[in-house]
Amino acid sequence: MKLPDLVDMVALRGAAQGLSLRAHRPAAAQMHGPHRSARLGRGLEFEEVRLYAAGDDARVIDWRVTARRGRAHSKVYREERGRPVWIVADLHAGLYFGSRCQLKSVMLLRSAALLAWVAAMGGDRLGAVITDGGATARIVPPRAREAGVLQVLQTLVQAQPSAPGPAGPSRLALALSTLRPLVQAGSLILVLSDFAGLDQSSEDSLSWLSTRNDCRCLWLTDPLEAAGLPAGAHRVGLPGRLWWMDGDASRAAWQANWAKREQGLNNLAQRLRLPLVRLDTTAALPDALITVLKEPKWAA
Repeated sequence: MKLPDLVDMVALRGAAQGLSLRAHRPAAAQMHGPHRSARLGRGLEFEEVRLYAAGDDARVIDWRVTARRGRAHSKVYREERGRPVWIVADLHAGLYFGSRCQLKSVMLLRSAALLAWVAAMGGDRLGAVITDGGATARIVPPRAREAGVLQVLQTLVQAQPSAPGPAGPSRLALALSTLRPLVQAGSLILVLSDFAGLDQSSEDSLSWLSTRNDCRCLWLTDPLEAAGLPAGAHRVGLPGRLWWMDGDASRAAWQANWAKREQGLNNLAQRLRLPLVRLDTTAALPDALITVLKEPKWAA
């Protein structure tokens, strides 16, 4: 199986044309970059007045226009400099798995590459925090234009797993805790993970990050994880630790465990008001992200 290389990642630049990472709701912190914001802060310039939208800050309502037209209107501001966009990639060995079209690790790299190019074309500064099972996370400081993208893509290619292995339960927590002292308020944070290592530490970091930034979660999944094994006997596990499992006998417990995990992640996204987008290994890129980049589905 051929794993993505830098050439493959650069080729996704064309697919990024016409896509955007623009925010569809105001973050708790001031938004940065060439993106519309309903938040007034240092360095923001007035751009236009538009109809009031749910979630707009009451402090930016234009009361004169509202009184004249009889309907609430908000002022919109734009900041000149590019905002930081952080890609958080949870590249543990457990992602070297896929029952259909591609490995979950391949889906992560392709998704990250597309997002990186979209960010750069939108004038943002791109950085990354990447974990690969090691004791420390790889950090790529935010940089603008193509130079920033290529550094992130090269680091992702180097960090991707090349063989199956157990998921490190603390890798996601490590990535998020590494990002906390680095991130500038108002950044866009894109977390790519299968969230198999989601724990209390991860949830605490997500809560902290999401109150200060525009944070979005992209959940990597495979159909086998939800459906369970087909009928018959199957050898499962990791090299050196394989055992036989009956598909029919194991399916109920398998699906119950998956439903519990899915519900827990959905509950977390709703509680923190985090956009949660599911990327399945059966979906080709850029199709899997087109809807996300045009009209993100925000958690209720």
